[in-house]
Amino acid sequence: MSLTIGGITVPHAAILAPMSGVTDMPFRRAVRRAGGGLVVTEMVASAAILREVRSEMRKLRMDTVSEVPLSVQLAGWDPQIMADAARIAADLGATFIDINMGCPAKKVTGKLSGSALMRDEPLAGAILAAVAASVDVPVTLKMRLGWDNDSLNAPVIARMAEDAGIAMIAVHGRTRCQMYNGSADWKAVRGVVDAVPMPVIVNGISAASRMSTARCATAGLPV
Repeated sequence: MSLTIGGITVPHAAILAPMSGVTDMPFRRAVRRAGGGLVVTEMVASAAILREVRSEMRKLRMDTVSEVPLSVQLAGWDPQIMADAARIAADLGATFIDINMGCPAKKVTGKLSGSALMRDEPLAGAILAAVAASVDVPVTLKMRLGWDNDSLNAPVIARMAEDAGIAMIAVHGRTRCQMYNGSADWKAVRGVVDAVPMPVIVNGISAASRMSTARCATAGLPV
């Protein structure tokens, strides 16, 4: 089953989830050879791209022939810096730009990035708008259900993403405070699907749970 994101057709709805220390260029090439529909870089720090930090620039190495379609995932907290980093990634050949609002790691949320952005809706909206307006390629969003069970604001941010022109959303079916523990909340995921007309894919489930995605009518599945 193919998937259309911002007018670009991805040949298969199985999408490689970005994983730090894993999804480098050789790994992505292997996934594409195995039939993966869309490959995604490791999370890249936007500010480090502008400073041309070697370790982060290495993550932007891409093969614009064998890896296409390819998404570059960006993390950060400053709208202008993230917009500038998105332009650099697009100029290097990225098919899509992905905004990370889902990473729960303390070293990321402690810098007001990743899932910490879900605690500041105005800032999240400003980032979405700035990045989407800065590039000609489709922009996507990765997020969680919210920071904790008292702030399940994923549908709100999904609608903000729609207003900003975001082309697709990947939602991890847990809150930040859950980290990777417990089960995905399918009812909450369905709330995101129902909130926006764009494709929504689900993330953060085990292989045994994949059939449950049918219950929330998501468009694809990161693997």
